[in-house]
Amino acid sequence: MKNLRCLSLTLIFLLVACGGEATPAEQGDNFAFVGMTQLPDGFDAQGHRGARGLLPENTLPSFEAALDLGVSTLELDLHFTQDQHVVVWHDPVITKDKCSLPEGAADDVPDPKNPLRRIMVSQRPLTVIQAYRCAINPDTDRFPEQAPLAMPLAGDDYRIVTLDELFAFVEQYAGSDLKSAEQRENAAAVQFNIETKRKVNEPEMIDDGFTGGEAGPFELAILDSVEAHNLRDRVVIQSFDHRSLRVIREIDSDIRLAALTTGGEAKIKVYNGYKFDIWSPNQKDVTQERIAEAHQLGMLVIPWTVNELDDMQRLIEWGVDGLISDRPDILLKQ
Repeated sequence: MKNLRCLSLTLIFLLVACGGEATPAEQGDNFAFVGMTQLPDGFDAQGHRGARGLLPENTLPSFEAALDLGVSTLELDLHFTQDQHVVVWHDPVITKDKCSLPEGAADDVPDPKNPLRRIMVSQRPLTVIQAYRCAINPDTDRFPEQAPLAMPLAGDDYRIVTLDELFAFVEQYAGSDLKSAEQRENAAAVQFNIETKRKVNEPEMIDDGFTGGEAGPFELAILDSVEAHNLRDRVVIQSFDHRSLRVIREIDSDIRLAALTTGGEAKIKVYNGYKFDIWSPNQKDVTQERIAEAHQLGMLVIPWTVNELDDMQRLIEWGVDGLISDRPDILLKQ
């Protein structure tokens, strides 16, 4: 990656970057707060799955690192367990390349090379899902800096957590004496960009009977969690399955919705017609003309997943409203 800047995480990241291991004492340090002072006013710096480039994705330690750095939004993915708990996890399955069971537990995690043997989130209760520790880096070539550090607040809690648990953790962070005043203030206002991981042609991924005509138990459970934590004004719901967003809009006329797209799709007028607030495309599909079209319709443009400094700078110059990044440390040190 070009022009990478190291985090000022004292000795931890110096050791990790050189292939060493951090000791428990070194793991107690915070990530340095860098904030958004060098980005455009109102720019939305989103930590993808927390800070996936630095700590294992969609885990409390990863979200803590993103908050330490000063992201304006935590981006995350949602699935639905067999007993209808909303959990923070990207994949529909649990695999050995990301997760393991504690020593002595019966290991039924599937071999990722054998798709016929898999543990589907939608087919297991929460107690089973939360038995796994998901602290393994599945792509060391892409994320060489990722390490399962023990963070000051989350410790080494690498469970798959519920959405409620994440909301409660951020509230805890905002009041923690382990964090600086700037970090606490930022956490008290941080936004949540939460994705419904539906797939049009694979309904078993959520498996709640959703047909697209009205909100399913998954969408309703998400909205209930948001309301219970009084976070409606701090939440964006995003999805590649735009049916999920449309049925949410029928229930709630005000909650912000983001259309995720890829593969060249850019039906901006259609998204605006559905009363979506944000177009969130693959960064490869962004052009200055498409940004201008979205802005003319009153929509924000927040591409994913942007990890290279040159790409960040180019898209910012083009006028995007935010970026989703695995490396918020680089984004925030523009």
